[in-house]
Amino acid sequence: MKNSFPLLLLFFPIIILAQGPPPNAAGETINITGQVIDQETGEPLEYATLVLQSVTDPNKINGGITDGKGRFDVGTTAGSYNASVEYIGYQTYQVPQENFSESTDLGTISLQIAASELEGVEVVGEKTTVEVRLDKKIYNIGKDLTTSGATISDALNNVPSVNVDVEGAISLRGNENVRILINGKPSALAGFGSTEALRQLPAEAIEKVEVITSPSARYDAEGTAGILNIVLRKEKTLGFNGSVTANIGYPTRSGITANVNLRTDKYNIFNTTGYNYRDAPGNAFFDNTYTSGQFDRVIEDRIYNRRDKSFNTNLGAEYFITENSSVTGSIFYRTSKDDDLTENTNRRFGGAEGNSTTFRTEEEGEDDDSYQISLNYVNNFNDDGHKLTADLQYSNDDELKLSDIEERFTQPNTDLIEMEDVFENEKENEYLIQADYVLPMEDAQFEAGYRGTFEQEITDYRVSTLNLDTGQFELDEGLTNKFTFNENVQAVYSQYGNKFGNFSFLFGLRLEHTQLKGELESPFDRSDFEEEIGEDVLANFDKKYLGLFPTLNLIYEFDEEGRENVSLGYNRRINRPRSWYINPFPSRSSRTNIFQGNPDLNPAFSNTFDLGYLKRWDKLTLTSSIYYQRETESFSRVQEQTGQETSDGIPIIRSLPINLATENRYGAEAGAMYNPTKWLRLNGSFNIYKFSSEGVYNGIDYGTDNSSWFARFSSKVNLPAKIEWQTNAFYRGPRNTAQTETKGLFGINLAFSKDILNDNGTVSMNVNDLLNSFKRESFTQTDFFTSRSEFQWRQRSFVFSFTYRFNQPKKRNGGRGGDGGGQEEGEFEG
Repeated sequence: MKNSFPLLLLFFPIIILAQGPPPNAAGETINITGQVIDQETGEPLEYATLVLQSVTDPNKINGGITDGKGRFDVGTTAGSYNASVEYIGYQTYQVPQENFSESTDLGTISLQIAASELEGVEVVGEKTTVEVRLDKKIYNIGKDLTTSGATISDALNNVPSVNVDVEGAISLRGNENVRILINGKPSALAGFGSTEALRQLPAEAIEKVEVITSPSARYDAEGTAGILNIVLRKEKTLGFNGSVTANIGYPTRSGITANVNLRTDKYNIFNTTGYNYRDAPGNAFFDNTYTSGQFDRVIEDRIYNRRDKSFNTNLGAEYFITENSSVTGSIFYRTSKDDDLTENTNRRFGGAEGNSTTFRTEEEGEDDDSYQISLNYVNNFNDDGHKLTADLQYSNDDELKLSDIEERFTQPNTDLIEMEDVFENEKENEYLIQADYVLPMEDAQFEAGYRGTFEQEITDYRVSTLNLDTGQFELDEGLTNKFTFNENVQAVYSQYGNKFGNFSFLFGLRLEHTQLKGELESPFDRSDFEEEIGEDVLANFDKKYLGLFPTLNLIYEFDEEGRENVSLGYNRRINRPRSWYINPFPSRSSRTNIFQGNPDLNPAFSNTFDLGYLKRWDKLTLTSSIYYQRETESFSRVQEQTGQETSDGIPIIRSLPINLATENRYGAEAGAMYNPTKWLRLNGSFNIYKFSSEGVYNGIDYGTDNSSWFARFSSKVNLPAKIEWQTNAFYRGPRNTAQTETKGLFGINLAFSKDILNDNGTVSMNVNDLLNSFKRESFTQTDFFTSRSEFQWRQRSFVFSFTYRFNQPKKRNGGRGGDGGGQEEGEFEG
């Protein structure tokens, strides 16, 4: 009970405010009651909204929502009001300038369906549908059963064009250089340059995903593949409402997430809090052969046991200054504690003293704390889209890793080979300043803005090794350093869009200045650094880049309803290397394989063209596109010999990122959404691409040609007794680089759900990776070693979930007045 007291203090004001308005000393308190029903069916309409606007003071607004029987009971002061009853998808019922001098029963109010809005209601409520805009595709996430109890990372794997591999890396059209945004901005919710946070946050938080393959100038130019903008749900229903979701599964996992919201016409207070525990076992297998060293062949069997505990909360408030302006402040906090154990059995063959076996354990404890403070101001000058927005944001992340590594023989003896202690502390700070201005002009629109991001990451890395002769730990000078990396980006942009009949265009230009700065601190002599990386490489550097990034998006609609259109997009983008790609000191997943950053790495630049087509029928929606991208100074990871061996004679192989000159990528994709009947929905997509790269490094030609494809299919069936059944299947075809071939990858997820408690609750069960087949198999060949490997990040899992909603519509239709179709701030619709 003692631990619960702070939470009670947090929610106490919300609970009190939710009880309704107190008596007004200026006038008598009265109650307005009634019932709202569907005119055709006579069924009560839950979550319909009664709005009472004072005639004498239009800024004074009161109201409430209907209960499960369609009834409302709203307390207010006596006076003259414009009353209305609204429900999304229905025509509004209005009672103008009514004088309510005493408690009044409005009786039964019948609302008629608005035919023009009917399709929109169905879109938001149940289906996952696609909208095509000038610069992106918007996938409104419907009731996807397979993401119940899952994470945002799992949900992204169900979005067309998007791929999430076995290690959680996200790619767009097969390209991993994709920019992840939350609500249009870089965010601690998406992690600092990694996707780890997305594997801990609940999928239920997502309202829609914007796949931006041809970003307009309003977006920063980072990400040659494009941008994924994850838009989180924002409840618009008046009053106190929310939901609680709990889940439990096997392998051991459990979690609970609560989402509460208190909304009035003057303010909106929101909070999402969640706790998760996961035990995620995985495994890997490596079969390596060598042309030099004491051993001809080494086989590694790895078992991963990961125990992750995480807590996250997001608390914020939106205050409506006027009818057209508001300010929102929020703070997000996430803490996680991981205890991972990796067990590695090594069988070595062909040694001078015969075959041998070793056993290596790595115990890693990781504590990660991050928080983000955000302030947003919006001023809608009018209802036509004339708007000014401003954002301030500060993010902080502190990640501490402590690892104990031990390796010893198990055959022919039990002698200790090596023991290490590894200390790694990463601290990151990021500031964001942004302002955007939108000026509509009849069918045209002008936009301009500024964005500045200032980021610093400090990595403190130390390795201590046990001296087998003295029995004392000694600091490894070659693996100990402190590296500070700064990335500062400032940008201004403007863009102009116009519409001529069925033709629309959006042209923009963005000017960005990038500063990449690295500083190496080491208490030891690093005169041999040039020999390890290259003679012309400097660990301390300060590089500046100034670039223009033009964008052009065209769309032609064949009909007035927008059911068929063709689009063409062009954009120039940049890929800036992250800190771990630049940090020159190696980190090790094993004694024989290391990853080493390259301080000489420069940004890559790309030019992309995209031609798309969309066609809607009554029950079928088809999307398709073809694209071409040319990237210069593209990144590639190569493996090479270090010339060093472990203490027992195994060659050490290094993986190093380089600028590989030029890469050309061609591709085509198609997607279909088909709803032949009310009980069956089908969804599928297919993407095929080819890329060719040219480049030489250290006299070796790493150029390659590669073709691959991936496809996904989803079916949803409504069974009797209100049971829903969904199946998602995914396949990624084989692919290869200059040194590595990777086999195809297949996975299938299965889910069932049923609504209970008068549709206020939902129970569900889903199976992730039903066939336990989501494994990456690859083969690497060079002139000095070969490696066959198999890696499975997470084994098949079962999850049972329960969701309870209070004062909240199940179909997420939004609230009073809707949300305008989910249009982003400052967006130009052709």
